[in-house]
Order: sequence, then structure tokens, then C-alpha cells
Amino acid sequence: MLAEKLLQGLKEEIEGDVYWDALHKAIYATDGSVYRKIPAAIVHPKNAEDIRKVVLFALAHETNIIPRTAGTSLAGQCVGEGIVLDTSRYMNHILEINRREKWVRVQPGVVRDRLNQVLASENLFFPPETATASRAMIGGMVGNNSCGANSIVYGSTRDYVQELQVVLSDGSMASIKSTPAAEIDSPNPFLSKIKGHVLSTLAAEGASTEIRKEFPKRSIHRRNTGYAVDLVQDQLDLGLFDLTKLICGSEGTLAITTEIKLKLVDPPGKASVMICPHFSSIDESMMAVVTIMNHAPYTCELMDRFILKCTDGNEVFRQYKFFVQGDPAAILMVEFRHDDPAIAQAKIQAVEADLKAMGLGYAYPMIEEKNIKKVWDLRRAGLGLLANLEGNKKAIECIEDTAVALEDLPQYIKEFTAMMDTYHQKPLYYAHAGAGELHLRPVLNMHDPADRKDFRSICEDSARLVKKFDGSLSGEHGDGRLRGELIPLMIGEKNYQLLRKIKQIWDPQNIFNPGKIVDAYKLDKDLRYDHEKAGPEVATVFDFSETGGFYHSAARCSGSADCRKQASLGGTMCPSFMATLDEKDSTRARANALREFYSDQALSSIKEMKEVKEILDLCLSCKGCHNECPSKVDMTILKAEFMNQYHQRQGLPFRTSLFGQIDAINQYASILPAFSNWAQNLSFVKKMIGIHQDRTLPNLYHHTFRSWTNKFESNKNNSKRPVLFFVDEFTNHYDVAIGIKAVELLDKLGYPIHFTDHGSSGRAQLSKGMLDQAQQLAQKNTEIFQKYIPKYAIVGIEPSAILTLKDEYPKLLRNDAQEQAKIIALHTFTLEEFLYQEINKGNIIADQFDTTERDIKIHGHCHQKALTDTEQALHVLGLPVGHRISMIQSGCCGMAGSFGYEKEHYDLSMKIGELVLFPAIRASNASTIIVASGTSCRHQISDGTKRLALHPAEILWSALRK
Repeated sequence: MLAEKLLQGLKEEIEGDVYWDALHKAIYATDGSVYRKIPAAIVHPKNAEDIRKVVLFALAHETNIIPRTAGTSLAGQCVGEGIVLDTSRYMNHILEINRREKWVRVQPGVVRDRLNQVLASENLFFPPETATASRAMIGGMVGNNSCGANSIVYGSTRDYVQELQVVLSDGSMASIKSTPAAEIDSPNPFLSKIKGHVLSTLAAEGASTEIRKEFPKRSIHRRNTGYAVDLVQDQLDLGLFDLTKLICGSEGTLAITTEIKLKLVDPPGKASVMICPHFSSIDESMMAVVTIMNHAPYTCELMDRFILKCTDGNEVFRQYKFFVQGDPAAILMVEFRHDDPAIAQAKIQAVEADLKAMGLGYAYPMIEEKNIKKVWDLRRAGLGLLANLEGNKKAIECIEDTAVALEDLPQYIKEFTAMMDTYHQKPLYYAHAGAGELHLRPVLNMHDPADRKDFRSICEDSARLVKKFDGSLSGEHGDGRLRGELIPLMIGEKNYQLLRKIKQIWDPQNIFNPGKIVDAYKLDKDLRYDHEKAGPEVATVFDFSETGGFYHSAARCSGSADCRKQASLGGTMCPSFMATLDEKDSTRARANALREFYSDQALSSIKEMKEVKEILDLCLSCKGCHNECPSKVDMTILKAEFMNQYHQRQGLPFRTSLFGQIDAINQYASILPAFSNWAQNLSFVKKMIGIHQDRTLPNLYHHTFRSWTNKFESNKNNSKRPVLFFVDEFTNHYDVAIGIKAVELLDKLGYPIHFTDHGSSGRAQLSKGMLDQAQQLAQKNTEIFQKYIPKYAIVGIEPSAILTLKDEYPKLLRNDAQEQAKIIALHTFTLEEFLYQEINKGNIIADQFDTTERDIKIHGHCHQKALTDTEQALHVLGLPVGHRISMIQSGCCGMAGSFGYEKEHYDLSMKIGELVLFPAIRASNASTIIVASGTSCRHQISDGTKRLALHPAEILWSALRK
């Protein structure tokens, strides 16, 4: 390992960041694969010069470099024991767009979907599309030669790379692009030497013949087996020498890319149509693929029964199965695009007619264009959803990337299934059927020695079968640690030795990502499962029995990095990462840290609770991961449980105790509200508590909501379902006026209103890790509310409070109380949710509201997005005929209860607000009404934009016919 003194010297020499603490090393020890290796250090370079200095450092100190961007690799390309070079945080700029010549120049950390978002304004498009396109970065796509669902039309990343700026293994910088074959000389002497050696190696007697004999069939465009010397040879035959073909797919083993120039194309046809034929068997679907491909679709993807069933436990993805009929063994998702909708529609009809004529399929639902994204989101979620399998048996990536010629696909799958029968396996089938590549996965318990043995045997037998069909062992995911060992089998020993020479020419000191592609590590070495052994069982307040305990709830993370998407691409998860672009601030990193800490201590690299507390500190408990994480890693619950354990050991800090008991404190503060409001905003009080000076603390109302309810009488003529109004701690002390309007609204709409003497929701205690107090409140409130169910609907106006009854209460309680809490949850609603249901039942109609025109923009509360549906607010607020409603496409506002008030979190809180929400509000007309249901959201909007945000209840109350 590198000495701390040496790493400190590197840190002082470069502009970027250098880390070598146990926490950072643990979160970079894994990627999206089955492997784990603790690195020596992590570097976030800011520019090419930083990278050059890191290369020189590695040479001087005999260490190695593992290039990394999003870290979604499935073959272990980003796992190693040297210096992890993560270009994603700083080197993420689009440098130049040339509309006329149709090219773009980018740094390696540019996200693929973000690039196309920017290119759309220029009417340009970068085609290769991975399932991880919302976080996959161009540098990684070059390293892997990535492609995806549309490869049958557009090919792979390699087809679009025009020029690369790289740092070579001697620390020099070079430009690599296609040149005439005779043009060997380069301004860089080392590159000239490399060119000469590569040419002579490929020109050696018999080399060309051996390459053409052993490499995959020419018709297979998904071909990532080893270095692409076959494609370099093809270029030489045309009189060109294009080493970009070699760099693409080389997994950072030959050079480090610092800039990429990409060819662009016109966007695909504007009209998109889809048909999703259903099949009773995998074999039947494979026969259908050959027929479908005769119609030249834009995409042709497969999902099998197993993966479809994995969506049942995820509310979001379960909704996306709206088109599924019966219980299909397989579904093909076939999309056509064309500028003329009629032509695209005709192709769909032709596919259906052909399949019916051949007796293939039993249902052929056509998907409206507005719903196609949902189908693709369902397909893309497959990778993470597979991590949800309960117990120790998991769908393992080991043979998931094989590609064969399309005409061979039916027979290959038939023989593959027979091979897997010998292992008593029912594998999973999904992905790129139209390209001759299915992602095939066995289900194995990698903690079982017998299954570990099968892991290796299945890899080897699968490779032999692919070789029989002259296929490619890797179609898009690359070789890495997983397939590198099998390359000699796939391309022959002579070609393998040629690849070793190529590596030696480019990287004589073996500093670039060693153990990948050539001289590979054993495919069953450094498996993450060797370290996934839970330590002593931890007593928890939350019930984690459904996920196998606290440790396994964190260990569910598959590394798919859905939590690394950027704010402009939508969604809520993960606001802290969106603001900092630092891996440490992602849900994945937090899950990795928790898994490491709670592992058997002999195996764990994290020994101190304070290290885990550090990484959890910037988690806003937004619950975005509750639904958006396909692996269902619920970091809000995990953080609360950890912080509870931390406080038990370390004691409860003053500010934490203060915020956690805010309801009790406000009971006394409300006696003299004017004095309390004056005192709390004094500079020295803020300083003493730890509140940022620029924050305005919410004012106590001049009376409590409870005191008003004592005088309220519901209309005795109201006959609709009675409502038990939940008096949350925020409405009771701060948002009294909103609470009054909400009650009057429901009363005037015909609902009998009742109140009861329940406790606070426990939200403040949960957010601060004070779980014993939260559990006591849950117990008390459950005993009270169960008397009102099922007759009453429990309705609340503060999402974070009322949704605690639905989400946390059943997890905080046990036995009969838990069952009661689950029943109560079914009858608990946010105001918008309740009104939405009543509107759909016909109990509330537009005539009950005026026709005044109002332009309304809604910011959705994070907890509503996670646990209900913010679309309900659109529907409810859109009921009055004069309302024009739109949703602000923002994630978390950044306040998150007390988080944004705390002095050390203020800057990040405001930065999160500036990502989407604040600019969208500033861009709206002054007459536009901003709506936010959360009290924290409204305060954040006020502090960040000086605009008043209203609660939906206030809008609807104003709109009532008088």
C-alpha cells in the first residue's frame, strides 16, 4: 500500500482531490459487479494535467491506476487495488458542439442522457444508449464500447468516436484519430513507437488469417471480446490506421482518456410506436425475433416472466406493467420510429400479421406513444430489480453478455437452456434479442461453496457454447475480471498472445487497470461475497424482518447507480449527489458504508461509527430511494436506525435533542408566541443552536390549531365519509391558517370532521434518529386511531407527518400493534390523495368551485412522490375549470425539515434548491401561483426566491363557490 506521506505529496501537487481514508476506499471497493477490492487511494482529477501527474506518480511508486466514471461496470472493470481515478466529479463538461459538421467534444464525465438533452436544442443526437444512460458517462462508454437497445440501428460507441485525447503510460499526452496507414509519425514520440509496433504486430505472418479465423462472426456488431484488433485490421485493409478502434473497449488498460470527439447524427424519427407481443415460452419468442427483425425495428428487447414478477414489490414499476396480459413467459418490446406516423403504424401492423400467421404469440398490445417511456423504464429497471430476490440466492452477472448471430439465436438459446438444466438452473432472459444478445443470468447463492463452483463452471461452459456459434462472449459489458480469463478460449492462444503484445506495447509497466482483458485475474477471485458476512445481529427499533435484517437491507444495493443521475434528468434520488456530484454523497456509497461497517469486523474495512455518520450526514431523508432505487434500499429508514444506535453510544447532541422535541418545546413557546418568534431569530440564539444566520425560522401562529378545533363544529348535515383530521405538529403551531382552511374546505364539500387527542406524528424524532420516542408515539397513536377504522378516513395536510402513519408506523411496531398499524395505513391519506379518490367516486364535482382563472405551478413533496402520487395534486387542483396546472419538474427542495436550517448544511440546501426548483419559480410569471404541500418546501421557496408558496388546501378553499 502507498504510504500516507506519498499520497499527501500527490494531493499537494494536483488541483483535484486525493483521498486515502478507510471510508472512501470502502465506497470505491465495488462497482456494479460481483467483485470487491480495497483500492490504495481515490483521485478526483480536475483536468488532463492532473491525470498526467497521477500517471507519473504511479510510474514512480510502482502502483497502478483504475479509471472510473459512473462505476456501473458489470464485469469488475472499476475494481482494483491501485489508485481509482474518478473523472466524474469535475471532468464533466461539454466543450464544443459543431452543428454544421455534426460533432461534439466532451470530457469523460459527461452523462450520456445529459449530453443528448443539450444536443436536442441543436437537433443533434448521440445514439448509443445503455440501460444506465441516465448516469453512464461517455468516458466509461468509450472504455466499454457501450451500446444498448438501439444498437440494431446505430451500432456501438466505437462507431461514433472520431478522436481521443489521452494520457499514455509514460505520462505524455497524445491525440489519437484515424490517419493514413502509412502515416506512423506523430508529434508524440511514444505514440509513434506504439503505432509502429502495432503495425508490425498485425503485419506478422499469419496474424491476419488467425484473427479472421478465431474472432466472432463478422455479422455480430456487438463484439467486445479482447482488443478490437480485427477492426483495426479491417481499417488497415482500407488504407487507414485507426487506433480509436483499439482504445474503445480497452477498459482503460491502454491509455487514460481526457477528451472525446464524437460523431453525431440527426435525431430518430419523431413518431414512435410500439408493439409488445406476449409468448408462452422463451423458445417461441426467439423464433419470433428472427421474423420481427425482417421489418427493421428501432428496438427489439425481451423481458421474461421472472423479471416481470420482480416488479411486483415496487409500486412505481408495478404500475408500468399496465400492458401485460395474462402470465407471459416472455414479452418482446418492439419499437418503430419514423417521421411519418402512418409508416411506423403500418410496420407495427405488419409485425402483428406475420406473428399471427406463424402462430407465434398470444397477445399483441400496442403501446401509445405517451406510455412508451414507462415500458422502457420497466425494461431498464431489470438490472436493479434482480437484486430484490429474497434470501441468499441472487441473479448473478456472469454469462449476461453473450452475443451470437441473429440466425443462430433460437438454436443457441435452446442449447443454452439445455446446458443450464444440467445445473438445475432456470436462468433469467432479458434485453437485446434483436441484436442476438440476451442477458442470461443463473440464480446462485454465492455464499454456498457448491454454487461458487457452479459459478465458475457455468462461465466456462457458456464460453464454450458461445465459441461453438462463433459468437462474442461480451456484447457490450466488456471483459474485465469476469471474462478476461476466458479470452484465450474465445479467440485462440495465438490471438491471445497478440493481445498481450498489444498491452505490452502501450503499457510496458502495466500501470493501467491490470488484471483486465489480458493476464486477467481468476474470475472467482476477489468476489464481494467473501466480505458480505454479517457481524453480530444488531437489535433494531425498526422491523427489518422482510429484508432479512438491518445488514441485509443495506447489502441489497446492486451498484446499478440509479442514485447518481443528475437533477436535469428528473427524479428525486439523490439530492445530495445531484448537488455535489460526489460518489460519497450517493445512496450507493451510503449503502456500501453501512454494509462494510456491519460486516464481520474481521472482514470490514470500516471500524468506526463516526465514519458511517460522516457519510450519512448529507442524506436528506427525502425517501427518493424508497421507490426510485430498483434494489429498494430505503436509506431514510437505514439512516434513522443507524443514528439511533449512534446516539445510544455517543449521547444525544443538544441541537438534535432540540429539533427532535420541537413539538414539546412549542407547547411552551406558544404561551408567548410573539416573544418566542422574536427570540428565536436573534443572532446569538441562532449561533447557540447552530442555525445559519441567513435562515428565517418559521413563526409560531398567535394561537394553536388545537385551540381552534375546540370551537369548531362540523356541519350536521354532512353525510359523506367522516374524516378524522390529523393534527400534525407543524400545522398545530405554524400553519394554523392552512389547517383551518383545509377543515373548512372538507366541511363545505360535505364531509363530517372529527378530531381526537392523538400525539405528534414522530417525524421530528425519526429524522433525528430518536427512535424510542418515535416508537412510543406510534404505539400511542395506533391505539387511538384503530378505534376509528374503517369508518373514518384519517386525513392530514402535512405530507411528511401524515405519511409517517403509512410508512414508518408499521415498521416501528410489532405483533398485533403492527397489524393494526398496517390496517390504519390503508385508511390514511394526504389531503390531495383523499380528494382525488372522492373526485373519482363522483363525490366532489367541478360545479362546487368557481371558474376564476388561475395559473398554478406545483412543486411535489418528496415523501408524496415516494409513497403516493403527485399526479393526484394535478388532478385535484385541475378540477376547477379555470385552473391551468403544471408540475415543476423538480426533485427535493433542499430543506428537508431541520436539515436546511443547520449552519453546516445551509449552503448545500440552497444549492439543491438552485438545481431546478428556484430557477423554475423565478422564470414563472408574477401572477403564477406556486403550490407546495410541505411546510419545509414553502419556507425553502420563500428563502430562496422570495415568493410565497401556498398549500393546495388554500387554493381550493379560495376556489369554493361562495
